[in-house]
Amino acid sequence: LKQIREQAFDVVFTDIKMPGMDGVELAERVKASQPWTPVVIITGYGTTENEVRAKAAGVSDFMRKPLSPEMIEESAAHALLEPTALRAPEVAARAVEPVQVEVVEEESRIKNIALFLAAPFIGLLYAVMLPLVGLAMLAWTGWKALNAMPAGRKAIRNVKNVALFVAAPFIGLVYAVALPFVGTAMLLWVGGKALLATKEAA
Repeated sequence: LKQIREQAFDVVFTDIKMPGMDGVELAERVKASQPWTPVVIITGYGTTENEVRAKAAGVSDFMRKPLSPEMIEESAAHALLEPTALRAPEVAARAVEPVQVEVVEEESRIKNIALFLAAPFIGLLYAVMLPLVGLAMLAWTGWKALNAMPAGRKAIRNVKNVALFVAAPFIGLVYAVALPFVGTAMLLWVGGKALLATKEAA
């Protein structure tokens, strides 16, 4: 117990029958102070009561003598493969990093695919919108010039009505072109989020 307070151990093997303190109590103390350290109990006195206490303490394995070296090696390998949540905090942090990198890479891959699929639609949208934006700016400049002249105000009302009449089909066209893109983008966004959530859960 003194040594485990001063240095880190990969795994603790202990007998049950020992002077001063039995192995189950030792396991309880180790797990209480360092729950990430695996403990394996080896005993020739494998009573059911001892095994129940050992499992309650969180030991990795409870082995009865006689044992072969292969059995001990297998038990050590099993103990060291416990979930990273039961490891020392710094080890657990290192173990989580690759998973986070994988999630970021997967998210980046999904974004790249979405941009690749959306690129033609975005280009088409620009091709439709730019002439309309140019016409709107030209109309705005002309309207301001006419509004500055007294006789131009009456003409502006007429021009407004004509402009709305002329612009109506173009506005309808913009809606007709833009709405499928918006719907596709939303579908890709929702699908990407769902895929990421599935990957994180796995």
